[in-house]
Amino acid sequence: MASNKEEKNRETFNLALDETKSTVKKTTDEAVKEIPRFTKAVNEYQQETIQATKDIADNFLESQKEVIHSMQSLWVPYIENVQNSYASYWVSPQRFTENYARAVSNITDSTIAAARLANNDLFASMDAWKSSIQHVRDNAKEFSRLSANVANTFENTARDNLRDFSREYERRSRRE
Repeated sequence: MASNKEEKNRETFNLALDETKSTVKKTTDEAVKEIPRFTKAVNEYQQETIQATKDIADNFLESQKEVIHSMQSLWVPYIENVQNSYASYWVSPQRFTENYARAVSNITDSTIAAARLANNDLFASMDAWKSSIQHVRDNAKEFSRLSANVANTFENTARDNLRDFSREYERRSRRE
């Protein structure tokens, strides 16, 4: 009777684990189906970031071009007049414009580099996450193996103890 009950409990337990395994498979299959959507989202993010960086740089450069033209049209005649009278080459509107254009170019390059670094960080984080998932997978497999070994050891020890107890009980029963 006890063995029939044990068998029924084992079947119930196995059925529950099989249902859980089926649920996990269904959930992971659904997650795999979502990969193209996530891939598309990452691609769109990158394209949007690149386009936004280009737009920012273009707008910034256009505004700076306007600033330079305004400054030149306003100050060039005055500064040339002063320069011809008193100042040296470094105060020249041409030199000022060149330096300003270099600064604008540097800011633009820095903006593009910052966007590139942000994308690199995103990919590094994705790679780190992938590595972490692999470690979790490996560790879970090892923990499962260890749990099974502990259960088997416990079962064997309990069986040995029960066998020894039964032998000792029979020996004492014969003496009495």
